[in-house]
Amino acid sequence: MTEPTVAPYGTWNSPLTAAAVAAASHTPTAAAYVGDQIWWSEPVPAERRVGVFRIGADGEPEPVLPAPWNARSQVHEYGGGEWCAGDDGVLAFVEFHSQRLYRLDQPGGTPMPLTPENAATHFGGLVRVGDAVLAVRETMTGERPTDVVRDLVLVPLDGRAADDAQPVTSVVGGSRFLAQPAISPDGSQLAWIAWDHPNMPWDGTELRVGDLTDGRVTEWRTVLGGTAESVLQPEWTADGALLALTDRTGWWNLVRVPLVGGGPEREPEPLAPGERETGGPLWVLDTRWYLPLPDGRIALTATLGSDEQQLLRPDSSGGPGTGERVRLAVGRSRTEWQAARGDRVLVIDEAAGEPGALHELDLAAGTRRVVRAGADALPDAIVPAPAERDFDGVHAVVYPPRNADFTPPAGELPPYVVFVHGGPTSHTGPMQSRAIVYYTSRGIGVVDVNYGGSTGYGRPYRNRLRGQWGVVDIDDVVTVVRGLAQAGLADPARLAIEGGSAGGWTVLSALTNSDVFACGASRYGVADLVALLQGTHDFESQYLQGLVGPYPQRADLYAERAPINHVDRIDCPVLLLQGLDDKVVPPAQSQMFRDALAARHIPHAYLQFAGEGHGFRGRETIIAAREATLSFYGQVLGFEPPGVPVLPLAS
Repeated sequence: MTEPTVAPYGTWNSPLTAAAVAAASHTPTAAAYVGDQIWWSEPVPAERRVGVFRIGADGEPEPVLPAPWNARSQVHEYGGGEWCAGDDGVLAFVEFHSQRLYRLDQPGGTPMPLTPENAATHFGGLVRVGDAVLAVRETMTGERPTDVVRDLVLVPLDGRAADDAQPVTSVVGGSRFLAQPAISPDGSQLAWIAWDHPNMPWDGTELRVGDLTDGRVTEWRTVLGGTAESVLQPEWTADGALLALTDRTGWWNLVRVPLVGGGPEREPEPLAPGERETGGPLWVLDTRWYLPLPDGRIALTATLGSDEQQLLRPDSSGGPGTGERVRLAVGRSRTEWQAARGDRVLVIDEAAGEPGALHELDLAAGTRRVVRAGADALPDAIVPAPAERDFDGVHAVVYPPRNADFTPPAGELPPYVVFVHGGPTSHTGPMQSRAIVYYTSRGIGVVDVNYGGSTGYGRPYRNRLRGQWGVVDIDDVVTVVRGLAQAGLADPARLAIEGGSAGGWTVLSALTNSDVFACGASRYGVADLVALLQGTHDFESQYLQGLVGPYPQRADLYAERAPINHVDRIDCPVLLLQGLDDKVVPPAQSQMFRDALAARHIPHAYLQFAGEGHGFRGRETIIAAREATLSFYGQVLGFEPPGVPVLPLAS
């Protein structure tokens, strides 16, 4: 056995290149049983699109939806539910560039339009309903991004609506936002989630149920939820019971919702109570945290940091929460239930020891198989062992440097990069992320922080950020890195921070409000709160009312918290990366911060990417961004990463 080479942290040779990181960015995004086949969607970075695939005769993935067709929705900008298919093999999907609905009858064939050409109309959250598709429709009514109305619609699959020969049927509206529609087994009722500004769906939503007549809701009522209760994912069971998720106890839990009667019996019946989350932030329209099975059992996620996958058999005779729960798996992350067929269940998830993948569970046999992996498994020699840690009440996942071919000089402590997730109402668990291993295999530690405001730890932890964005998130990331340094795990002089979107905001805020970081890298981060308030898309246009405070009443907070107003406090290099097509955090945010850095002669680099929106998807962009960030860290933290182009820094 060869002895490891002694080399400083950050200089270790790694087999994981930036090109390999980009090539592995194809974790499935959705899946379904179609006849006796499994279909799924996944990003194709080399083609800048999302395709739909199945397993071909040779055992390898083959396209159902061929290039250049791109199945992506722009509803709420984050989309979700971009396609659906029935056992007849008919695929309905949203084409990204036009946002029209299309029908594809044969894999690899030519799609047929189902809706008129109208750039002002977007569709998402597709559900197959007989000979039609039920969808969320978003219609722009003016020039401002907030000039928009939404409703649920039925689109016939025969193409009659493509040229307005038969108008698309508006099923129901009545609120600013609608999501997750579900039709009862007998077709008589529709359940859906509704909410209005200034709430986000994790703040307060309503579960509404309406009677269906000729494809329209004639009358509806709110059966659960309100402005201070988040209700998610209504689902009907085979016997006509309505299930949903609610956080009224402080934790998103699964309940059965009574639809008749009055008095105390109208309280929802807890099916799986506990201080774990079955639920999360509804950023995309088709997210499922549980899945009713044909025999009455329910597959569900129970999250406390990492995910526990459970199988519940509700006991209708034993009282609330007395059903049998069987643990299917522990230590999972990003669990998304997809579909069931008998005892077989499709789920997309990942874990510390394996990359994200579409799995099929056979509940009868107790087995799990990979249908489509998001990447090839990495060599064990470079995969770190993550540890879930608590630093004075702040949750984080620590990934120490690991590469069996190298060892550091005696006494050297490693540099560490803080990962700050977006949202800010998001969550991260232990996983085998190539973006993380790209660093750790080179001798750079990573700590992924679930700061206050993150989901996965109950509503009180989530609410720590209300009115405190730019305060609590900064305090928490600083608490974590100081804890690492005090424990002798990280070099306190070589701490960096990176994040995208809301995570980019925390990067810039931390650099302007603390002195613990040697540098920071912001991807499409927020710099000016007022500019964001006035220029972002409708879905998040009033998000800041809860994160910061009412505007203009608390304009002082918006000015005080904004990093753009405190560039004079920065005394370390900054890297800015920005997509020029970003409608969530427009390019002006990064550009104004770049100009402020240049005016003060602070070392920096600004990279902009044409054709990229909120989140980088193109292969060349992913490579360029990853290599630039590594070179940036090397220059600032005092090491020379091998095989990476040097990023020029301006000042």
